[in-house]
Amino acid sequence: MTAYDDLPPYLPGFPGPLRDRLAAAVLSGAKTATTGLLAAYEAEGEPLPQTGQRTALTDSAECPVAVLEVTAVRILRLGEVDVGHALAEGEGYASVAEWRASHERFWHGAQLRGLLGDPGFTVDDDTPVVAERFRIVERLG
Repeated sequence: MTAYDDLPPYLPGFPGPLRDRLAAAVLSGAKTATTGLLAAYEAEGEPLPQTGQRTALTDSAECPVAVLEVTAVRILRLGEVDVGHALAEGEGYASVAEWRASHERFWHGAQLRGLLGDPGFTVDDDTPVVAERFRIVERLG
């Protein structure tokens, strides 16, 4: 048993190429932020991240690859996400519009709609989101 076995997992996206790409962006240092739907936390009964909380970043094989520490959490309207946060997501976005279009494709996808139990779920400027910042504390493996 290791010190990170008791940490809650940080599971970006759904397993597969997206999760592996996001984990690689975190490990490269490019990705220091993420955004989730408040509704997804509620649907999964998952507690919101807290500043100072540590999590184990996992890949698609559910293997821990790093320990992360939450440095900031904001709950805001989707329309309030700023360019600094969009850029910190480290996925190559050049603007909030690019960031939002990518996230809307994900949030309007069948997997997330299935998780929410709402096949017609859509977001708008007033949709509550959880904007999280984090840092790598330790690389594993």
